[in-house]
Amino acid sequence: MQLIQHTPDLSAYLAADEVVDHEHPLVRRTAARLARDVTDSYDYARAAFAFVRDQIPHSADSGDPRVTWRASDVLERRTGICYAKAHALAALLRAEDIPAALCYQRLRHDDGGGHVVHGLAAVRFRGGWHRQDPRGNKPGVDARFSLDGERLAFAVDAESSEVDYPVLYAEPHPVVLNALKTATDRAHLWRTLPTAL
Repeated sequence: MQLIQHTPDLSAYLAADEVVDHEHPLVRRTAARLARDVTDSYDYARAAFAFVRDQIPHSADSGDPRVTWRASDVLERRTGICYAKAHALAALLRAEDIPAALCYQRLRHDDGGGHVVHGLAAVRFRGGWHRQDPRGNKPGVDARFSLDGERLAFAVDAESSEVDYPVLYAEPHPVVLNALKTATDRAHLWRTLPTAL
């Protein structure tokens, strides 16, 4: 699949904003700690991915009712759904001057009823973009950091109207951010998750 930058200017994928707040002291401290143990930007990106995937539980897997959306809050509270975890990974990557984007899939809902938008991050290396899924592994889900073929949590089944959206966003898609910001808790969020972009 050909990935398409929503914003042509690559510097947008290094910027800090309200959500990908990589200038926040907690994001900076976390990035510095991860960077201490690596030798180059590739190893750092892989370490940041593993940290978000493994050290910040997906709130549905852990049963945490809190909704996070700002990267620094995800790191502080150690919880988030796929979108929030993608925001945290993007912030950690950008904190070390690695371009990072937000991107999405449309998947069948866990309960089998309808569809839901799933959030991913993408990292730019070797002159191209590579999607990564830091949602967190569990039985049946084995996402890995990879620049050589995608190792995402979920493969799209086009026959069931699932979609890999090709657009790479510098900021969260507005429908995703609105769902996160207006949710009172995760149960409320689950009822209002976007079904398409």
